[in-house]
Amino acid sequence: MKLKTVTKRSGTTVSYDRKKIFNAIAGANRDASTPSDRLEASDINCVTEAVEIAIADQDSIGVEEIQDVVEKCLMSKGFFDVAKQFIVYREKHARRREAQKKLMETYRDIFFADSKNVDLKRDNANINTEASMGIMLKLGAEGSKHFVDNYVLPEEFAEADRENYIHIHDKDFSLITFNCCQIDLLKLFRGGFSTGHGFLREPNSIRSYASLACIAIQSNQNDMFGGQSINAFDYAMAEGVKKSFKKAIISEIKRAAVYAMQNDECKMQNDFENINFTICRYSETENPAAVDHLSKVTGFNEKLSAAIYYEACKDVEEETHQAMEALIHNFNTLHSRAGAQVPFSSINYGMDTSPEGRLVIREVLNATNAGLGNGETPIFPISVFQLKSGVNYEFDDPNYDLFQQACRVSAKRLFPNFVNIDAPYNLQYYKPGDYNSCVATMGCRTRVMSNVNGPEESGSRGNFAFVTINLPKLALESNGNIDNFFYLFDKYIKLSHDYLLFRLKTIEEKHVYNFPFLMGQGVWMGSDKLKLTDSIKDVLKHASISIGFCGLAECLVALIGKHHGESEEAQQLGLKIVSFLRQKTDEFTKSEQRNWTTFATPAESTAGQFQKSNRKKYGLIKGVTDRNYMTNSNHVPVYYKMNIIKKIEIEAPYHALCNAGHIAYIEIDGDPVKNPTAFEAVIREMHDANMGYFSINHPVDRDPICGYTGIIENECPHCHRKESKFGSFNHIDRIR
Repeated sequence: MKLKTVTKRSGTTVSYDRKKIFNAIAGANRDASTPSDRLEASDINCVTEAVEIAIADQDSIGVEEIQDVVEKCLMSKGFFDVAKQFIVYREKHARRREAQKKLMETYRDIFFADSKNVDLKRDNANINTEASMGIMLKLGAEGSKHFVDNYVLPEEFAEADRENYIHIHDKDFSLITFNCCQIDLLKLFRGGFSTGHGFLREPNSIRSYASLACIAIQSNQNDMFGGQSINAFDYAMAEGVKKSFKKAIISEIKRAAVYAMQNDECKMQNDFENINFTICRYSETENPAAVDHLSKVTGFNEKLSAAIYYEACKDVEEETHQAMEALIHNFNTLHSRAGAQVPFSSINYGMDTSPEGRLVIREVLNATNAGLGNGETPIFPISVFQLKSGVNYEFDDPNYDLFQQACRVSAKRLFPNFVNIDAPYNLQYYKPGDYNSCVATMGCRTRVMSNVNGPEESGSRGNFAFVTINLPKLALESNGNIDNFFYLFDKYIKLSHDYLLFRLKTIEEKHVYNFPFLMGQGVWMGSDKLKLTDSIKDVLKHASISIGFCGLAECLVALIGKHHGESEEAQQLGLKIVSFLRQKTDEFTKSEQRNWTTFATPAESTAGQFQKSNRKKYGLIKGVTDRNYMTNSNHVPVYYKMNIIKKIEIEAPYHALCNAGHIAYIEIDGDPVKNPTAFEAVIREMHDANMGYFSINHPVDRDPICGYTGIIENECPHCHRKESKFGSFNHIDRIR
C-alpha cells in the first residue's frame, strides 16, 4: 500500500493507522438502531479493507477525505443504518470542534483588553471583566456554557438556542442553581441568622439593620444567579429605627440625669423598664403625649422631658441618615461571587406610614439623592417606590410628601422606579397592613405574586428561570403568513416549556446544603421546615417559571409592515401575540400545578444577539434588522417619536398580560429636575393607565471636576469648562 501519512485538521501529519478506521466504523456500529442492523466484526473488517483499497494510491490524505470514503463504502455495501450513525457521529464532532473554536475565541476576547467584543465582556453590567477575578468568573461561565451545550442539553434545545429561535438565559448556571428571590428581612432578622462563616445575632439598631440588609443580599446572591430584592424595605428598617429610638431615649435620660444632678443608676434602670414605647416613640412632629409620659416615668419636669424626647428624635434621625448613606455605599462596593460582581440589588418601599417607616423612606431617598462619595449617581440598589392610592398617591395621603420626594430624586438620579399596586392585576392581592400582599419587583422587572401551591405573597419567593423567544425570527420564517407565525410560536413556546422542565428536574434534586443561605437560613418559602439533607423539590413549587419574548415591534413590521406604535391593526395583532403566550402559560399552570408565567423579558444583550443572527440569515430589512438591537419585549421602538400619552396608552395593556414582569420607560428631553410637577404628571399618567412598573428615562450627566449634576452638552452650566479641554463628563443613560 502506497499511503504513509494522514493530514489532521490542524495541519499536522501522522503515520497512517488502519485501527483508527476500523474503530470509527465499530463506534458507528454500536449506535445502530437495532441489533439486526449491527455488523459482525468480519463485515467491519471488510469495509475497512474497501476503504484502504480506495485510498491506496495516495501518498498522503486528509482525515475528512478518509471519512467521506468510509461513508461511501458503508452505503455501497448496503450498511445504511451504520452509515447514518457514522454521518451523525461526524456532524456531532464537527459541531463540538466548532464550539471549542468559539470557546477559544471567547477566551481570547476576554483576556485581551483591546477586544472589540463589548457585548461579551459587558453582558452583565455589574461584572468588571477587565479585573482579574472578573476575567476568572467569565472564563468559568463560558466553560460551563460549553459543557452544557455539548454534554448536557438534548439536541432539540441546543439547536433552538444555537439557531437563536430561543435564548436560554444564564445557561452557565443551569446545572447549579436558579434565578432570584424577594428577601423578607423581617422574617430573616428575627432571632438572627448565619452567613455560613459565623452567626449574626438579631440586630438592635438601624445601623445594624442596614448593614445586615447588605449582608443578606450579598449572601443570598452567592446561592443564586439572578438579582436579589427586599420586598418591604421600609417595614423591615422601621424595626431598626424603633430599637435605635429606645437606645436614644435611654441615653438622653442618662445625660439629663447627670445634667440635673440626679444620677441614681438603680432608680434610672427601673425608670427605663417603665417606659411605654407605644406612647413614647419616634415622631416627626410635636408629641405631647410622649413628653408627658416621660415626665411621669422619670420625675423630670416637662421642659427637661421635652428636651430628652426631641434630642432622642434628632439622634435617631441622624443615625438613620448615616445608616441609609452607608447602605447606598455598601450596595455599590460589596462584592460577591469570587470578588468580581457587585450584587444586583433592589429595594421596594413607600407603603409604611408609621413614623419610623416614613423616616426610613425619607432618608434612603436623601441618600440616593446625595449620591456616592464624589456625587456619582448610585446604580445599586435599584430602588422601587410602591404607589398606592390611600397611602401615598392622593394629595391628602399620609405618604404623599414622600411620593413627591421620590419624583424629585428620580428626576435627578433615574431612581426610584415606580410599581403600581393600584393596577387591577396587583390590587387583587393587596390586604391593608400586610406588607407581603404588596406587589414588589426586582429592579430588572421580575414580578412574583400568584401561587397555585401556597400563599400568594411577594416575600420569600422568586423566579426559577426563563427563556426568551425571538419573535422577529418566527415572523421572517413565516414569510408574513400570520397562521404560520402562530404555528411556529406555539412550537417554540412548547419547546421552551419542555426545556425549563428539563432544567427544573436537575435543580429540584439538589439539597438544602447546596443553598446554605437561601434554604439553610429559611429565606425561601417553606425552607425553614426542611433538614439540611432534604431535597428542595417540594419548596421549588413556590417559584415562578417564565417564558418571555423579544422584538414584538420588529415582529409586527415583518408580519404586516408596521409596528404597534404606527398602526391600530399592529397593536391588536401585538396584543393577540402576547395574549397567545399568556394563554399557553396559564394552561401550563392549570394542568401542571406550577406557577408558569409570561415575561416581557429584560433582554438587553439578547436583543443584540438575536438581531445579529437575524441580519446574518435574512439580510438588512428596514424596520426589522436594520438596527444593532431589536426592541426590548413589547416596547414601542425608542427611536420612534410619538406623544407620551399615546405611548403609555399603547404599552399599558401588555402589562396586564405579562404577569412574570414588565416595565415601561418614557423618554423625556430636557432637565426634569427643573420641572418636578411635569415629572410627577407623567408618573400619574402611567399609574392611571394601569401600567404595573415604570420609570422615566432622561440623561444623567455629571461634571467630576465641580460636581454639577444635570444635563451637560459641550459645556458645564456650573463652572463652564469644556469637555474636550479638561477631560470627559460622566454620562449615564439607562438601557431600555
